[in-house]
Amino acid sequence: MNNIDWKKLQNGSDIRGVALEGVPDEAVNLTPEVAKILGNAFASWLGQKIDKPGTKLTERGGEVLTISVGRDSRLSGETLSQSVIEGIAITGCQVYNFDIASTPAMFMSTVTDGFNCDGGIMLTASHLPFNRNGLKFFTSQGGLGKADISNILAIAETGNLTTSNTKGTIVNHDFISIYAARLVETIRQGVNHPDNFEQPLTGLKIVVDAGNGAGGFYVDKVLKPLGADTTGSQFLEPDGMFPNHIPNPENKEAMTSICQAVVKNKADFGIIFDTDVDRVAAVDHQGNELNRNRMIALISAIVLQEHPGSTVVTDSITSDGLTKFIEQNLGGKHHRFKRGYKNVINESIRLNNSGAESWLAIETSGHGAMKENYFLDDGAYLATKLLVELAKAKLQDKLLTDLISDLQEPVESEEFRLKIKVEDFKIYGNNIINKLEEFANKQNDWEIVPNNYEGVRISCKSSTEDGWLLLRLSLHDPVIPLNIESNVNQGVKKIVTRLLGFFQNFESLDLSSLESY
Repeated sequence: MNNIDWKKLQNGSDIRGVALEGVPDEAVNLTPEVAKILGNAFASWLGQKIDKPGTKLTERGGEVLTISVGRDSRLSGETLSQSVIEGIAITGCQVYNFDIASTPAMFMSTVTDGFNCDGGIMLTASHLPFNRNGLKFFTSQGGLGKADISNILAIAETGNLTTSNTKGTIVNHDFISIYAARLVETIRQGVNHPDNFEQPLTGLKIVVDAGNGAGGFYVDKVLKPLGADTTGSQFLEPDGMFPNHIPNPENKEAMTSICQAVVKNKADFGIIFDTDVDRVAAVDHQGNELNRNRMIALISAIVLQEHPGSTVVTDSITSDGLTKFIEQNLGGKHHRFKRGYKNVINESIRLNNSGAESWLAIETSGHGAMKENYFLDDGAYLATKLLVELAKAKLQDKLLTDLISDLQEPVESEEFRLKIKVEDFKIYGNNIINKLEEFANKQNDWEIVPNNYEGVRISCKSSTEDGWLLLRLSLHDPVIPLNIESNVNQGVKKIVTRLLGFFQNFESLDLSSLESY
Protein backbone atom coordinates (compact mmCIF):
# COMPACT_ATOMS: atom_id res chain seq x y z
CA MET A 1 0.00 0.00 0.00
CA ASN A 2 3.05 2.26 -0.02
CA ASN A 3 2.22 3.50 -3.52
CA ILE A 4 -1.14 4.97 -2.46
CA ASP A 5 -1.27 8.74 -2.12
CA TRP A 6 -3.86 8.83 0.65
CA LYS A 7 -4.19 12.60 0.63
CA LYS A 8 -5.33 12.52 -3.01
CA LEU A 9 -8.37 10.51 -1.94
CA GLN A 10 -9.74 13.50 -0.04
CA ASN A 11 -12.39 15.54 -1.83
CA GLY A 12 -13.36 18.20 0.69
CA SER A 13 -15.48 16.45 3.31
CA ASP A 14 -15.68 13.19 1.31
CA ILE A 15 -13.32 10.54 0.01
CA ARG A 16 -13.36 9.85 -3.71
CA GLY A 17 -11.25 7.77 -6.04
CA VAL A 18 -11.08 5.62 -9.14
CA ALA A 19 -12.50 2.18 -8.36
CA LEU A 20 -12.61 0.50 -11.77
CA GLU A 21 -10.48 0.25 -14.88
CA GLY A 22 -11.96 1.39 -18.16
CA VAL A 23 -11.20 5.09 -18.50
CA PRO A 24 -7.90 6.10 -20.12
CA ASP A 25 -5.34 7.78 -17.84
CA GLU A 26 -7.41 7.07 -14.72
CA ALA A 27 -5.50 4.57 -12.60
CA VAL A 28 -7.41 2.70 -9.89
CA ASN A 29 -6.61 4.02 -6.42
CA LEU A 30 -9.74 2.97 -4.50
CA THR A 31 -9.21 -0.79 -4.33
CA PRO A 32 -10.94 -3.28 -2.01
CA GLU A 33 -7.80 -3.30 0.15
CA VAL A 34 -7.85 0.51 0.40
CA ALA A 35 -11.57 0.39 1.25
CA LYS A 36 -10.90 -2.12 4.04
CA ILE A 37 -8.25 0.14 5.54
CA LEU A 38 -10.57 3.17 5.29
CA GLY A 39 -13.37 1.31 7.08
CA ASN A 40 -10.91 0.29 9.77
CA ALA A 41 -9.54 3.83 10.08
CA PHE A 42 -13.05 5.28 10.48
CA ALA A 43 -13.83 2.78 13.24
CA SER A 44 -10.56 3.72 14.98
CA TRP A 45 -11.28 7.44 14.61
CA LEU A 46 -14.85 6.98 15.86
CA GLY A 47 -13.70 4.95 18.83
CA GLN A 48 -11.33 7.72 19.85
CA LYS A 49 -14.11 10.29 19.50
CA ILE A 50 -16.72 8.40 21.50
CA ASP A 51 -14.82 6.38 24.10
CA LYS A 52 -14.33 7.65 27.60
CA PRO A 53 -10.70 7.77 28.76
CA GLY A 54 -9.39 4.36 29.73
CA THR A 55 -12.02 2.27 27.95
CA LYS A 56 -11.37 -0.07 25.07
CA LEU A 57 -11.68 1.08 21.45
CA THR A 58 -14.84 -0.91 20.74
CA GLU A 59 -16.64 -0.16 23.96
CA ARG A 60 -18.92 2.66 24.97
CA GLY A 61 -20.21 2.23 28.48
CA GLY A 62 -19.87 -1.51 28.02
CA GLU A 63 -21.65 -1.52 24.63
CA VAL A 64 -19.97 -2.34 21.35
CA LEU A 65 -19.92 0.49 18.81
CA THR A 66 -22.27 0.08 15.84
CA ILE A 67 -21.52 1.39 12.35
CA SER A 68 -23.91 1.26 9.39
CA VAL A 69 -22.74 0.81 5.79
CA GLY A 70 -24.74 1.51 2.63
CA ARG A 71 -24.04 2.06 -1.05
CA ASP A 72 -25.52 3.41 -4.24
CA SER A 73 -25.86 1.47 -7.50
CA ARG A 74 -22.24 1.74 -8.69
CA LEU A 75 -20.65 -1.36 -10.19
CA SER A 76 -17.86 -1.30 -7.61
CA GLY A 77 -20.22 -0.67 -4.71
CA GLU A 78 -20.91 -4.19 -3.53
CA THR A 79 -17.26 -5.28 -3.52
CA LEU A 80 -16.03 -2.11 -1.86
CA SER A 81 -18.80 -2.10 0.76
CA GLN A 82 -17.95 -5.68 1.74
CA SER A 83 -14.33 -4.59 2.17
CA VAL A 84 -15.35 -1.60 4.29
CA ILE A 85 -17.54 -3.88 6.40
CA GLU A 86 -14.67 -6.32 6.92
CA GLY A 87 -12.35 -3.48 7.92
CA ILE A 88 -14.84 -2.34 10.55
CA ALA A 89 -15.73 -5.80 11.84
CA ILE A 90 -12.12 -6.79 12.64
CA THR A 91 -12.01 -3.89 15.14
CA GLY A 92 -14.75 -5.62 17.09
CA CYS A 93 -17.42 -3.09 16.11
CA GLN A 94 -20.88 -4.29 15.12
CA VAL A 95 -21.79 -3.56 11.49
CA TYR A 96 -25.23 -3.02 9.98
CA ASN A 97 -25.18 -3.73 6.25
CA PHE A 98 -27.95 -1.73 4.55
CA ASP A 99 -26.93 -2.75 1.00
CA ILE A 100 -28.37 -0.17 -1.47
CA ALA A 101 -29.39 2.93 0.44
CA SER A 102 -29.28 6.71 0.13
CA THR A 103 -26.77 9.10 1.65
CA PRO A 104 -29.43 10.82 3.83
CA ALA A 105 -30.57 7.41 5.10
CA MET A 106 -27.08 6.69 6.38
CA PHE A 107 -27.18 9.76 8.60
CA MET A 108 -30.72 8.91 9.73
CA SER A 109 -29.47 5.53 10.96
CA THR A 110 -27.55 7.42 13.66
CA VAL A 111 -30.67 9.14 15.06
CA THR A 112 -33.43 6.56 14.41
CA ASP A 113 -34.71 4.71 17.46
CA GLY A 114 -33.89 1.02 17.33
CA PHE A 115 -30.68 1.71 15.40
CA ASN A 116 -28.92 4.75 16.89
CA CYS A 117 -25.71 3.84 15.08
CA ASP A 118 -22.56 5.47 16.36
CA GLY A 119 -21.47 6.13 12.79
CA GLY A 120 -22.49 5.55 9.20
CA ILE A 121 -20.68 5.19 5.88
CA MET A 122 -22.17 5.67 2.40
CA LEU A 123 -20.28 4.44 -0.63
CA THR A 124 -21.02 6.86 -3.45
CA ALA A 125 -19.40 9.27 -5.86
CA SER A 126 -22.61 11.18 -6.54
CA HIS A 127 -23.06 11.78 -10.28
CA LEU A 128 -19.47 11.01 -11.32
CA PRO A 129 -18.79 8.37 -14.03
CA PHE A 130 -19.18 4.62 -13.52
CA ASN A 131 -15.51 4.03 -12.69
CA ARG A 132 -15.49 6.33 -9.66
CA ASN A 133 -16.59 5.68 -6.10
CA GLY A 134 -16.11 7.20 -2.69
CA LEU A 135 -17.09 7.29 0.97
CA LYS A 136 -19.19 9.74 2.96
CA PHE A 137 -19.07 9.50 6.75
CA PHE A 138 -21.63 10.40 9.42
CA THR A 139 -22.09 10.56 13.16
CA SER A 140 -25.22 11.70 14.97
CA GLN A 141 -23.78 15.23 14.73
CA GLY A 142 -23.98 15.13 10.92
CA GLY A 143 -21.53 14.63 8.09
CA LEU A 144 -17.84 14.83 8.87
CA GLY A 145 -15.83 17.94 8.04
CA LYS A 146 -12.62 18.32 6.05
CA ALA A 147 -10.41 18.10 9.13
CA ASP A 148 -12.10 14.83 10.17
CA ILE A 149 -11.46 13.30 6.75
CA SER A 150 -7.81 14.36 6.94
CA ASN A 151 -7.51 12.67 10.34
CA ILE A 152 -9.08 9.44 9.07
CA LEU A 153 -6.72 9.39 6.08
CA ALA A 154 -3.78 9.99 8.40
CA ILE A 155 -4.79 6.90 10.40
CA ALA A 156 -5.17 4.92 7.15
CA GLU A 157 -1.78 6.05 5.90
CA THR A 158 0.01 4.39 8.83
CA GLY A 159 -1.15 1.04 7.45
CA ASN A 160 -1.70 -0.27 10.97
CA LEU A 161 -5.04 -2.09 11.11
CA THR A 162 -6.83 -2.00 14.45
CA THR A 163 -7.97 -5.50 15.37
CA SER A 164 -9.88 -7.12 18.22
CA ASN A 165 -9.75 -10.65 19.62
CA THR A 166 -13.46 -10.90 18.86
CA LYS A 167 -14.70 -9.98 15.40
CA GLY A 168 -17.78 -7.76 15.38
CA THR A 169 -21.10 -9.15 14.18
CA ILE A 170 -22.44 -8.21 10.74
CA VAL A 171 -26.22 -7.84 10.47
CA ASN A 172 -28.23 -7.15 7.31
CA HIS A 173 -31.05 -4.59 7.59
CA ASP A 174 -33.63 -3.17 5.18
CA PHE A 175 -33.18 0.32 6.57
CA ILE A 176 -34.37 2.15 3.46
CA SER A 177 -37.90 0.91 4.22
CA ILE A 178 -37.72 2.41 7.71
CA TYR A 179 -36.35 5.65 6.29
CA ALA A 180 -39.14 5.73 3.66
CA ALA A 181 -41.84 5.08 6.27
CA ARG A 182 -40.84 8.31 8.00
CA LEU A 183 -41.31 10.22 4.74
CA VAL A 184 -44.74 8.62 4.26
CA GLU A 185 -45.79 9.74 7.71
CA THR A 186 -44.44 13.24 7.08
CA ILE A 187 -46.73 13.59 4.06
CA ARG A 188 -49.77 12.16 5.86
CA GLN A 189 -49.35 14.50 8.80
CA GLY A 190 -48.46 17.48 6.61
CA VAL A 191 -51.44 17.19 4.29
CA ASN A 192 -53.89 16.02 6.97
CA HIS A 193 -56.38 15.15 4.23
CA PRO A 194 -59.93 15.54 5.53
CA ASP A 195 -61.27 12.54 3.60
CA ASN A 196 -58.30 10.31 2.91
CA PHE A 197 -55.66 10.64 5.61
CA GLU A 198 -53.87 7.40 4.71
CA GLN A 199 -53.59 8.12 0.98
CA PRO A 200 -53.49 11.91 0.57
CA LEU A 201 -51.82 11.69 -2.86
CA THR A 202 -54.77 9.85 -4.42
CA GLY A 203 -55.71 11.50 -7.71
CA LEU A 204 -52.20 12.86 -8.31
CA LYS A 205 -49.94 11.46 -11.01
CA ILE A 206 -46.28 11.79 -10.03
CA VAL A 207 -43.38 10.72 -12.24
CA VAL A 208 -40.01 9.89 -10.67
CA ASP A 209 -36.67 9.64 -12.47
CA ALA A 210 -34.03 7.88 -10.35
CA GLY A 211 -31.38 7.88 -13.08
CA ASN A 212 -30.64 4.21 -12.25
CA GLY A 213 -29.19 5.38 -8.94
CA ALA A 214 -30.43 4.65 -5.42
CA GLY A 215 -33.64 6.71 -5.52
CA GLY A 216 -36.01 4.17 -7.08
CA PHE A 217 -37.33 3.25 -3.62
CA TYR A 218 -39.28 6.51 -3.54
CA VAL A 219 -41.91 5.13 -5.94
CA ASP A 220 -42.74 1.83 -4.24
CA LYS A 221 -42.03 2.78 -0.64
CA VAL A 222 -43.30 6.38 -0.49
CA LEU A 223 -45.59 7.36 -3.35
CA LYS A 224 -47.61 4.17 -3.89
CA PRO A 225 -48.54 3.71 -0.20
CA LEU A 226 -49.84 7.31 -0.33
CA GLY A 227 -52.12 6.56 -3.28
CA ALA A 228 -50.16 8.34 -6.03
CA ASP A 229 -50.31 7.17 -9.63
CA THR A 230 -46.64 6.72 -10.60
CA THR A 231 -47.20 5.67 -14.22
CA GLY A 232 -44.35 6.87 -16.41
CA SER A 233 -41.70 6.78 -13.68
CA GLN A 234 -38.39 5.82 -15.22
CA PHE A 235 -34.91 4.44 -14.62
CA LEU A 236 -35.82 3.14 -11.18
CA GLU A 237 -33.71 -0.02 -11.37
CA PRO A 238 -30.18 0.37 -9.97
CA ASP A 239 -27.62 0.17 -12.78
CA GLY A 240 -24.09 1.36 -12.14
CA MET A 241 -23.43 2.03 -15.83
CA PHE A 242 -26.12 4.76 -15.76
CA PRO A 243 -27.23 3.79 -19.28
CA ASN A 244 -29.99 6.38 -19.75
CA HIS A 245 -28.50 9.65 -18.56
CA ILE A 246 -26.19 11.04 -15.90
CA PRO A 247 -28.08 10.91 -12.57
CA ASN A 248 -27.67 14.61 -11.93
CA PRO A 249 -30.44 17.24 -11.68
CA GLU A 250 -28.01 19.82 -13.09
CA ASN A 251 -27.46 17.80 -16.27
CA LYS A 252 -29.42 19.16 -19.27
CA GLU A 253 -30.06 15.73 -20.78
CA ALA A 254 -31.35 14.42 -17.45
CA MET A 255 -33.70 17.38 -16.98
CA THR A 256 -34.95 17.13 -20.56
CA SER A 257 -35.74 13.46 -19.96
CA ILE A 258 -37.86 14.02 -16.84
CA CYS A 259 -39.61 17.03 -18.42
CA GLN A 260 -40.58 14.93 -21.43
CA ALA A 261 -41.79 12.11 -19.19
CA VAL A 262 -44.08 14.50 -17.28
CA VAL A 263 -45.60 15.87 -20.50
CA LYS A 264 -45.93 12.45 -22.15
CA ASN A 265 -47.73 10.96 -19.14
CA LYS A 266 -49.81 14.08 -18.40
CA ALA A 267 -48.43 14.02 -14.87
CA ASP A 268 -49.09 16.56 -12.15
CA PHE A 269 -45.50 16.60 -10.98
CA GLY A 270 -42.06 15.21 -11.73
CA ILE A 271 -39.16 14.43 -9.41
CA ILE A 272 -35.55 13.68 -10.36
CA PHE A 273 -32.86 12.56 -7.91
CA ASP A 274 -29.12 12.34 -8.18
CA THR A 275 -27.36 9.01 -7.64
CA ASP A 276 -27.34 8.98 -3.84
CA VAL A 277 -30.51 11.06 -3.31
CA ASP A 278 -29.02 14.01 -1.49
CA ARG A 279 -30.07 16.32 -4.36
CA VAL A 280 -33.35 16.81 -6.18
CA ALA A 281 -35.05 18.87 -8.85
CA ALA A 282 -38.70 18.90 -9.86
CA VAL A 283 -40.94 19.53 -12.88
CA ASP A 284 -44.38 21.16 -12.95
CA HIS A 285 -47.44 19.78 -14.78
CA GLN A 286 -46.53 21.69 -17.96
CA GLY A 287 -43.05 20.19 -18.13
CA ASN A 288 -41.26 23.27 -16.81
CA GLU A 289 -38.13 22.77 -14.72
CA LEU A 290 -38.33 23.60 -11.04
CA ASN A 291 -34.66 23.73 -10.18
CA ARG A 292 -31.94 26.22 -9.23
CA ASN A 293 -33.60 29.59 -8.37
CA ARG A 294 -37.10 28.19 -8.87
CA MET A 295 -36.53 25.31 -6.48
CA ILE A 296 -35.05 27.66 -3.90
CA ALA A 297 -38.00 30.04 -4.29
CA LEU A 298 -40.51 27.20 -3.94
CA ILE A 299 -39.09 25.68 -0.79
CA SER A 300 -38.47 29.19 0.61
CA ALA A 301 -42.16 29.98 0.15
CA ILE A 302 -43.04 26.87 2.12
CA VAL A 303 -40.51 27.47 4.89
CA LEU A 304 -41.39 31.15 5.30
CA GLN A 305 -45.07 30.26 5.68
CA GLU A 306 -44.03 28.07 8.61
CA HIS A 307 -41.33 30.39 9.97
CA PRO A 308 -42.11 33.99 8.98
CA GLY A 309 -39.23 36.42 8.80
CA SER A 310 -36.50 33.80 9.05
CA THR A 311 -33.32 33.74 6.98
CA VAL A 312 -32.77 31.61 3.89
CA VAL A 313 -29.10 30.85 3.25
CA THR A 314 -28.08 30.13 -0.35
CA ASP A 315 -24.88 29.90 -2.33
CA SER A 316 -23.37 32.90 -4.08
CA ILE A 317 -24.78 32.49 -7.60
CA THR A 318 -28.47 32.96 -6.85
CA SER A 319 -30.29 35.69 -8.78
CA ASP A 320 -31.32 39.20 -7.80
CA GLY A 321 -34.89 38.20 -8.57
CA LEU A 322 -34.72 35.49 -5.93
CA THR A 323 -33.53 38.00 -3.32
CA LYS A 324 -36.41 40.32 -4.17
CA PHE A 325 -38.89 37.41 -3.98
CA ILE A 326 -37.64 36.16 -0.59
CA GLU A 327 -37.40 39.58 1.01
CA GLN A 328 -40.20 41.60 -0.58
CA ASN A 329 -42.78 38.96 -1.48
CA LEU A 330 -42.22 36.46 1.30
CA GLY A 331 -41.02 38.79 4.05
CA GLY A 332 -37.91 36.73 4.79
CA LYS A 333 -34.21 37.46 4.70
CA HIS A 334 -31.89 36.22 1.96
CA HIS A 335 -28.29 35.55 2.95
CA ARG A 336 -25.95 34.64 0.08
CA PHE A 337 -22.87 32.75 1.14
CA LYS A 338 -20.05 30.70 -0.41
CA ARG A 339 -20.54 27.88 -2.91
CA GLY A 340 -20.39 24.40 -1.45
CA TYR A 341 -23.30 22.70 0.30
CA LYS A 342 -21.29 22.28 3.50
CA ASN A 343 -20.51 26.00 3.54
CA VAL A 344 -24.17 26.91 3.12
CA ILE A 345 -25.37 24.47 5.78
CA ASN A 346 -22.71 25.49 8.30
CA GLU A 347 -23.53 29.16 7.76
CA SER A 348 -27.22 28.52 8.49
CA ILE A 349 -26.25 26.64 11.65
CA ARG A 350 -23.94 29.51 12.64
CA LEU A 351 -26.75 32.04 12.18
CA ASN A 352 -29.04 30.01 14.44
CA ASN A 353 -26.34 29.73 17.08
CA SER A 354 -25.90 33.52 16.97
CA GLY A 355 -29.62 34.09 17.50
CA ALA A 356 -30.67 34.73 13.88
CA GLU A 357 -33.43 32.25 12.96
CA SER A 358 -32.64 30.22 9.83
CA TRP A 359 -34.63 27.14 8.80
CA LEU A 360 -33.34 26.58 5.27
CA ALA A 361 -29.90 26.24 3.69
CA ILE A 362 -29.93 25.43 -0.02
CA GLU A 363 -27.58 25.49 -3.00
CA THR A 364 -28.58 26.02 -6.62
CA SER A 365 -27.21 22.51 -7.29
CA GLY A 366 -30.22 20.97 -5.51
CA HIS A 367 -28.55 20.37 -2.14
CA GLY A 368 -31.17 21.53 0.35
CA ALA A 369 -31.06 21.18 4.14
CA MET A 370 -33.71 22.11 6.69
CA LYS A 371 -33.40 22.78 10.40
CA GLU A 372 -36.42 20.57 11.08
CA ASN A 373 -34.55 17.67 9.45
CA TYR A 374 -31.20 17.85 11.26
CA PHE A 375 -29.82 20.23 8.60
CA LEU A 376 -29.36 17.13 6.47
CA ASP A 377 -29.06 17.72 2.73
CA ASP A 378 -31.76 15.25 1.79
CA GLY A 379 -33.30 15.27 -1.70
CA ALA A 380 -36.06 12.86 -0.71
CA TYR A 381 -37.08 15.01 2.26
CA LEU A 382 -37.13 18.13 0.08
CA ALA A 383 -39.32 16.31 -2.45
CA THR A 384 -41.56 15.19 0.40
CA LYS A 385 -42.06 18.79 1.58
CA LEU A 386 -43.03 19.78 -1.97
CA LEU A 387 -45.53 16.92 -2.24
CA VAL A 388 -47.24 18.04 0.96
CA GLU A 389 -47.83 21.45 -0.62
CA LEU A 390 -48.84 19.87 -3.95
CA ALA A 391 -51.56 17.86 -2.24
CA LYS A 392 -52.72 20.83 -0.14
CA ALA A 393 -52.88 22.99 -3.27
CA LYS A 394 -55.01 20.35 -5.04
CA LEU A 395 -57.49 20.40 -2.13
CA GLN A 396 -57.88 24.16 -2.74
CA ASP A 397 -58.05 23.84 -6.56
CA LYS A 398 -54.71 25.61 -6.82
CA LEU A 399 -51.31 24.81 -8.31
CA LEU A 400 -48.10 24.31 -6.39
CA THR A 401 -46.40 26.83 -8.67
CA ASP A 402 -48.86 29.52 -7.57
CA LEU A 403 -46.44 29.89 -4.65
CA ILE A 404 -43.78 31.34 -6.98
CA SER A 405 -45.96 33.19 -9.48
CA ASP A 406 -44.32 36.48 -8.45
CA LEU A 407 -40.74 35.26 -8.85
CA GLN A 408 -38.86 37.53 -11.24
CA GLU A 409 -36.57 35.45 -13.43
CA PRO A 410 -33.73 36.73 -15.61
CA VAL A 411 -34.18 36.90 -19.38
CA GLU A 412 -30.69 35.43 -19.83
CA SER A 413 -28.39 33.43 -17.59
CA GLU A 414 -24.98 31.95 -18.39
CA GLU A 415 -22.03 30.34 -16.63
CA PHE A 416 -18.54 30.36 -18.13
CA ARG A 417 -15.65 28.36 -16.67
CA LEU A 418 -12.40 30.12 -17.54
CA LYS A 419 -9.34 27.88 -17.24
CA ILE A 420 -6.14 29.23 -15.69
CA LYS A 421 -3.04 27.96 -17.47
CA VAL A 422 -0.46 28.38 -14.71
CA GLU A 423 0.54 26.00 -11.91
CA ASP A 424 -0.12 28.36 -9.00
CA PHE A 425 -3.66 29.09 -10.15
CA LYS A 426 -4.94 30.42 -6.83
CA ILE A 427 -2.55 33.37 -6.68
CA TYR A 428 -3.17 34.14 -10.36
CA GLY A 429 -6.94 33.84 -9.98
CA ASN A 430 -7.16 35.98 -6.88
CA ASN A 431 -5.13 38.67 -8.64
CA ILE A 432 -7.67 38.70 -11.48
CA ILE A 433 -10.51 39.08 -9.00
CA ASN A 434 -8.76 41.97 -7.25
CA LYS A 435 -8.05 43.70 -10.56
CA LEU A 436 -11.68 43.26 -11.66
CA GLU A 437 -12.79 44.95 -8.45
CA GLU A 438 -10.53 47.92 -9.29
CA PHE A 439 -11.85 47.93 -12.87
CA ALA A 440 -15.49 47.87 -11.70
CA ASN A 441 -14.92 50.83 -9.40
CA LYS A 442 -13.93 52.90 -12.43
CA GLN A 443 -17.12 52.07 -14.37
CA ASN A 444 -19.94 54.61 -14.00
CA ASP A 445 -22.71 51.99 -14.36
CA TRP A 446 -21.13 49.09 -12.44
CA GLU A 447 -21.40 48.79 -8.69
CA ILE A 448 -19.74 46.26 -6.41
CA VAL A 449 -22.35 44.38 -4.37
CA PRO A 450 -21.62 44.59 -0.61
CA ASN A 451 -21.70 41.66 1.83
CA ASN A 452 -20.35 39.24 -0.74
CA TYR A 453 -18.48 36.25 0.67
CA GLU A 454 -16.94 34.81 -2.47
CA GLY A 455 -15.07 36.49 -5.31
CA VAL A 456 -16.55 39.76 -6.56
CA ARG A 457 -20.21 40.34 -7.43
CA ILE A 458 -21.01 43.35 -9.60
CA SER A 459 -24.35 44.95 -10.32
CA CYS A 460 -24.54 46.08 -13.97
CA LYS A 461 -26.99 48.96 -14.00
CA SER A 462 -27.10 50.24 -17.59
CA SER A 463 -30.33 49.65 -19.51
CA THR A 464 -28.51 47.52 -22.10
CA GLU A 465 -26.97 45.21 -19.46
CA ASP A 466 -29.44 45.34 -16.51
CA GLY A 467 -28.06 42.43 -14.54
CA TRP A 468 -25.12 41.19 -12.52
CA LEU A 469 -21.94 39.13 -12.72
CA LEU A 470 -20.02 37.07 -10.20
CA LEU A 471 -16.38 36.11 -10.67
CA ARG A 472 -15.01 33.63 -8.15
CA LEU A 473 -12.19 31.12 -7.86
CA SER A 474 -12.85 27.38 -7.86
CA LEU A 475 -11.72 25.74 -4.62
CA HIS A 476 -10.00 22.75 -6.18
CA ASP A 477 -9.64 23.27 -9.93
CA PRO A 478 -7.58 25.79 -11.98
CA VAL A 479 -10.79 27.51 -13.06
CA ILE A 480 -12.47 30.86 -12.52
CA PRO A 481 -16.25 30.41 -12.86
CA LEU A 482 -18.06 33.47 -14.20
CA ASN A 483 -21.82 33.74 -13.73
CA ILE A 484 -23.78 36.41 -15.59
CA GLU A 485 -27.49 37.21 -15.58
CA SER A 486 -29.41 39.91 -17.40
CA ASN A 487 -33.01 41.09 -17.46
CA VAL A 488 -32.82 42.21 -21.11
CA ASN A 489 -32.16 40.47 -24.42
CA GLN A 490 -28.47 40.48 -25.41
CA GLY A 491 -27.60 41.80 -21.96
CA VAL A 492 -25.21 38.95 -21.21
CA LYS A 493 -23.47 39.58 -24.52
CA LYS A 494 -22.99 43.25 -23.60
CA ILE A 495 -21.47 42.31 -20.24
CA VAL A 496 -19.24 39.68 -21.85
CA THR A 497 -17.97 42.21 -24.39
CA ARG A 498 -16.94 44.62 -21.65
CA LEU A 499 -15.28 41.86 -19.65
CA LEU A 500 -13.30 40.64 -22.67
CA GLY A 501 -11.63 44.04 -22.85
CA PHE A 502 -10.62 43.66 -19.21
CA PHE A 503 -9.49 40.02 -19.47
CA GLN A 504 -7.15 40.66 -22.41
CA ASN A 505 -4.49 41.71 -19.89
CA PHE A 506 -4.27 38.15 -18.51
CA GLU A 507 -2.42 35.94 -20.97
CA SER A 508 -2.72 32.74 -18.91
CA LEU A 509 -6.52 32.87 -18.83
CA ASP A 510 -8.38 30.79 -21.44
CA LEU A 511 -11.03 33.12 -22.89
CA SER A 512 -12.26 30.81 -25.66
CA SER A 513 -15.71 30.25 -24.11
CA LEU A 514 -16.27 34.00 -23.82
CA GLU A 515 -14.92 34.76 -27.28
CA SER A 516 -17.22 32.19 -28.90
CA TYR A 517 -20.34 33.35 -27.05
